[in-house]
Amino acid sequence: MLSFVLVLGVLAACSGKKPASGDDDKSKGEPKKGGTITGVMDTAPTGLFNPIFYTEAYESNILSFTHEGLLSQDENLGFIPNLAKEWEFNDDQTEVTFKLEEGVKWHDGEPFTANDVVFTYKTLASPGYVEAGGVRVNYVERLLGYEEFSTGKTQEFQGVVAGDEHTVTFKFAQPNVMALPDAAFPIIPEHVFKDIPIADIPQAPASRNPNEVVGTGPFKFTEMVEGEQYVLSKHADYWKGEPKLDRVVWKIVDQAVILGLLEKGEIDFVADPNGVQPADYETVADMEHVKLIEQPDFGYQIMGMMMNHRAKGDTAVDPSKWTENKKLSNQKVRQAIAYAVDRQGIIDGLLYGRGSVQNSPIATQFWAYDGETPNQYKFDPEKAKELLDEAGYVDKDGDGFREDPQGNKWVLNMNYPTGNQIRERSAPIIVEFLEEVGIDIELRQPKETAAYFEDLENNSQDWDLYLMGWSLSSTDPDPSGLWASTSGYNYQRWINPDSDKLLKEAVKPPDAFEQDYRKKVYSDWQVLFGEDMPSLLLYAQNSIWAHNKRLQGISVLPSTFINDPHLWYVTE
Repeated sequence: MLSFVLVLGVLAACSGKKPASGDDDKSKGEPKKGGTITGVMDTAPTGLFNPIFYTEAYESNILSFTHEGLLSQDENLGFIPNLAKEWEFNDDQTEVTFKLEEGVKWHDGEPFTANDVVFTYKTLASPGYVEAGGVRVNYVERLLGYEEFSTGKTQEFQGVVAGDEHTVTFKFAQPNVMALPDAAFPIIPEHVFKDIPIADIPQAPASRNPNEVVGTGPFKFTEMVEGEQYVLSKHADYWKGEPKLDRVVWKIVDQAVILGLLEKGEIDFVADPNGVQPADYETVADMEHVKLIEQPDFGYQIMGMMMNHRAKGDTAVDPSKWTENKKLSNQKVRQAIAYAVDRQGIIDGLLYGRGSVQNSPIATQFWAYDGETPNQYKFDPEKAKELLDEAGYVDKDGDGFREDPQGNKWVLNMNYPTGNQIRERSAPIIVEFLEEVGIDIELRQPKETAAYFEDLENNSQDWDLYLMGWSLSSTDPDPSGLWASTSGYNYQRWINPDSDKLLKEAVKPPDAFEQDYRKKVYSDWQVLFGEDMPSLLLYAQNSIWAHNKRLQGISVLPSTFINDPHLWYVTE
């Protein structure tokens, strides 16, 4: 999603060794012209390299080099110019006009213009976008005329308008506190996609193939051995200046061998989405040729609870058509599950303490995070048993597992993907915690990541519990992109009118222009989330990134290792 980011600062190691920041180490020698660096991912991208349709962090690793938005963010999460060099609001905050950088070229040499911005947002707002698999309507739903245009009632797109080749205005239905976050989405080229029907864009060569994926970023996607290696080559005409490196190569390797490759100098960096494993921290800290960077993650791992199911083959997000999952429909059952899992124990045992329990879906680095008022769900198996008893789930046949209130066998299945070893190892541990309070769990065989998420999105009609991780957007604390009932990422199919109401109130003008007001509304929403418990946030793992000291120019942000890669260089 891509989306998705944290508190600044590098944390000291528990051993007393201070991990390195991303600051340059000049002792390694003078910058070398050109050169190739290699990064690793433990899971292959699913293969959809289009900002408006991709769904996971592995593709984001490619897109972070190839595509850009009008705005970027600084180390304090403030907005700074990018493809737009300046902007101005009208008096009532219903419009914001951007002046675009001139001389920007797409990877194929075509000029970047305001028409590309209009096309990108028009596509996000168009009828058929959601049906084609698009999930980022939160960037356009506040635009003027969005509902009429997205439902096909009008063919006029009023929300984003080009004044001239280098001027574009975003128009909103009402004063919009989210105007800059909304305008920060990566831009795609009109000349590449304008003649492709929206339904066909996800499978189009321009969304999938090296040398056909076109962005304005500092590197082009030029080669691929699918599932093994992805190559990015410098965009010599990059508008901020020719990149210092010639190539960035992503290799796909098993998480178990990353440490050895780093030690041998065969890879240059380990970053998102999983980074260096906590168990390997001390080993990496002892590598003289490697720098470590540790900071709180801008995301979390969850155990989702499938509260409703949508019909097989139904690709639209229409809560009115969902059917209730009666196995998890009782709120006390979901609360009991939260009390039954020793999350701090998982952090201590699997993360070696390098993480934190989180009870809110809002990133801890945001001003809106409330770490006190919501129920903290301290590990309390006796409380879990008490809640299950109250809900009528008791062991009637003496087999150690509870039946439902009607006396029927009650089994919850748990689903999880491969790739993240800590998540894989946590699955059977979570099962043990739940079985300790009498919940019978069927732990299903893990699936490869791409197949898992395809099933989660389209074929999860019999799922109950599932494990996954979210990376969060750094642009604003608004959680509606994941947790609103109509969100494409609402995988737990949570329907709560009070939640939807609070999420809308938090961005409703004029009150929403006061941060204290939004903070109070989001606090109320976080309390409600904790009460209804549509998913259990398991933990926020610290981001632990590492890079070979020969790689310089690294300047990490709270949300990402990949920042200004055109300035990266090697010294040997």
